[in-house]
Parts: sequence; C-alpha cells; structure tokens
Amino acid sequence: MLPDGGSVTVDPSTVVTVKRKTTKSCRSWISIDATGDKTVLDENKYAIMQRVQIHARDLRILDPNLSYPSAILGRERASVLNLEHIKAIITAQEVLVRDSSDENLIPVLEEFQRRLPVVQGDAEAGEEDESPFEFRALEVALEAICSLLAARTSELETSAYPALDELTLKISSRNLERVRKLKSAMTRLTARVQKVRDELEQLLDDDDDMADIYLTRKLAGVSSSISVSDEPLWYPTSPTIGSKISRASRMSLVSVRGEDENDVEELEMLLEAYFMQIESTLNKLTALREYIDDTEDYINIQLDNHRNQLIQLELMLSSGTVCISIYSMVAGIFGMNIPYTWNDEHGYVFKWVVSLTGTFCAVLFVIVLSYARFKGLVGSWWSKDNK
Repeated sequence: MLPDGGSVTVDPSTVVTVKRKTTKSCRSWISIDATGDKTVLDENKYAIMQRVQIHARDLRILDPNLSYPSAILGRERASVLNLEHIKAIITAQEVLVRDSSDENLIPVLEEFQRRLPVVQGDAEAGEEDESPFEFRALEVALEAICSLLAARTSELETSAYPALDELTLKISSRNLERVRKLKSAMTRLTARVQKVRDELEQLLDDDDDMADIYLTRKLAGVSSSISVSDEPLWYPTSPTIGSKISRASRMSLVSVRGEDENDVEELEMLLEAYFMQIESTLNKLTALREYIDDTEDYINIQLDNHRNQLIQLELMLSSGTVCISIYSMVAGIFGMNIPYTWNDEHGYVFKWVVSLTGTFCAVLFVIVLSYARFKGLVGSWWSKDNK
C-alpha cells in the first residue's frame, strides 16, 4: 500500500515462492539377517528406532561423531553394541551395523555373513549349532574386537622391546623419541583394552543385564503369552514408562517360563571366554608398561652415575687448580722486580724453590684426593667397573 492510500498491483509471475529447505539426515546402515544376506539401508534415525524399537539415547551411543565408551546394552527387543569400530544393533532376526569407512569393519561384515546362518550338521553327531541368533552375532563382534586388540598389542610388543633394549645400550635423542612415541601408543591402547574389559566385567557381574540379551527367549515368551492388548509395549516419547512396562512384562513372564528367565549360564560362558582373552591382552600391556618403567629407572641410574662422575672430575680439577695456584703464587713472588741482596750471589736458590714448591703442590694434590676417597667422594670413579 502506498502512503497516499493507494494500492500496488503485483504481477503473479514475479512472485517467488520460497520453500524452507528440509534436510533429512539419513545414515547408511548394513542389515545382515539370519540367512547371511546383506542389505544396505538408507534410513534416518527415527526409522531405525521404529525398526528395532530402541530409544534415541541408545542410538546416540552409536553415533561415530560422538565419543562414547565401549558399551553392551540389553533392551527389550534389541541389544546395542559399541565396541571400538563395531557399532551394531542386534535383534533376534538381524544385525544392523552402521556403515563406516573403517577398513577394520570389512572383515567383520564378512564374518557376520559367514557365521550367522545356522549350519545344519550331522544330527546324530550333534553338530547342529543351537545357539540363538543374538549369541552368534555377539560372539562375532567380541571375537573381532578381541582379535584386533590382541593384534595391536603384538605389533606394539614387536616394536617396543627392541627399541627399549637399544635405548639401554645407547642413550640418544633418536632412541628417546622413538620410545616416547611407543609409550604414547601403549597408553592409548591400554585405555582401549581397559574399556572393553570393564564393560565385559560389568556385564558378567549383573545377571539381569545378561538376561536382557536373551532376545530369542524373550520373543518366544511374548509370543506364547496371552496378549491382553494390541498396543505396542514401546513408548519412544516416555523412556520411564517404557522401562516400567518392560520390567513389568519380564516379571509377568517369569511365572510362565519358570527358572529359564534367570538361566544365563550359556551367555556367561561366552562372555567369560572373551573376558579371559581381553584380560590376557591387558596383562601383556601391563608387562610392557613395567618393562618400560624398569628401562626408565635403569636410564635414570645411568644418568645419575654419569653426573656423579662429572662431579668427581670437577673435584679433581678444582683440587689441581688450587695446587697450581699455590705454585703460581710462589713463582709470582719470586718473579717480582724487587732488588734483593741475596738474589745476586745465590742463584742456586731458584732450583730449590722450584723443586720444593712443585713437590709441595703434588703432595698437597695427593692428600686432597686421598681425603676425598677416604670420605667416599671419588671412590666409584677409581673403581674398575668404570674404567
């Protein structure tokens, strides 16, 4: 509208429609089912949450842009795994692995495809694999991460021990810098191994957490129980209500399944096997750390010994300087241009003065060193081990 009250006609063809740009954050996931078939899923986090029925806080643990410690979480319909580069969601029918550019993930995916399908062996020989799907997937992930950390530890040992031995033979800037880098790598690797070990130990100490990983058993119990409502048991907007209903459903299934709910022996044996393996890896790193500490102590002892030798050398030079100063003082006194009556006819006195003064200074130097050795100040310098 114009100031005078008039109106302006706008050409519809000149009107530009501005649309708000909506971004849809899609994450690439790899789905591997019980037959070993691999499927790439380009779905956002909400679709994944609906697919596996977990909350956003659990899915956030698998975000590669965020730094979260290693974790194995059991939920009502899925288990969440965050083990180093392996970020996966395990259900009773499939495994969802976050697509990553990490080259260490490729053999893990191949191992999933090879070992997840049930191998039908000889029935009479009892070779059929009766482990639940989630246990086979969990075993592949634990084996991959334990093998990777063990391999990194072996590589570090192969490089560290020769470098430490070389440093003990020759202390140089190059060897010190090499050992410093190896020690930093060992510290980082120890922290990674410690996180995985603590997570397995925490899981082994809690039977309820291990029972939450029995997804197939919970799914069979839910299907066999009488459904009183057609509404889903998962409430993404209210984690508190969802967790209460989850606990209530588990308590109601205990009476149906009897003692099967608390039977976690199979999972416990699986976790204990890999706990012992990761414990062995941690023990190797601990032994390497102790070897590095022993090497540092040995180097410090060597440096202290060299420092003591320099102090002893300085003491000897100072003693010699004092004796020579006495000799110089006598020579300076007799070298003054002062007329003495005995200086003209007693030339032989010069020889006696020079001889006696030199002898006196030498005897004084020996006395000082003998006293220092008697007090233990230069004893180690004269020993045969330092020659």
